[in-house]
Order: sequence, then structure tokens, then C-alpha cells
Amino acid sequence: MESTGPSLQVMSNEESSWRVFKTLLTFTIMMITLPVGMYFVSKNMVFEGMLGVETSRALIYSAGVAVLMVHIILGLFIYVAWTEGGKPPQEREYKLD
Repeated sequence: MESTGPSLQVMSNEESSWRVFKTLLTFTIMMITLPVGMYFVSKNMVFEGMLGVETSRALIYSAGVAVLMVHIILGLFIYVAWTEGGKPPQEREYKLD
């Protein structure tokens, strides 16, 4: 009679690793694209375009928006990592006959 215990544990670890990798990849992409995108959008469209702020001030304000975006993304990542770590792995029922 074969023991299927370790193989089930390996599958669970692989699923868990893949979930962690997807979360990390998602937040890495967000960390690269969102602050840079918000910098240029806020500088060109909001501060210089709609509000008519001079260029030197628009650069400073846009940098502040980008820094704020970085902090929001980091806060979201910490929240997701914290709540994800507290969940027990989903146990599946396997037919053992």
C-alpha cells in the first residue's frame, strides 16, 4: 500500500507558492507602472493642464502624487500579505481508492 501523504503536501506547497508568486508579480507591476503613470498624468493633465500651475511647481506636486501612490501600493501589499498568510491552505478531498 502506497502512502500518498507527501505528494498531497507537495501539491499544496506548489499551489501556495504559485499564489504567492502571482501576488508578488502583480504588486511589482503595479509598483513600476502606477507611480510613473500617475506622475506624468498628474503633471501634464491635472497640474499644468486643468489647474494651470507653472512647470517647476507641477514637477514637485507630481512627485508628491507619485510618492503617495507608492505608499498606497505598499500598504495594499502589506494588507494582502497579512490577510493571505492567516488563511489555512484549502484542503481538498482526494479519492484514495
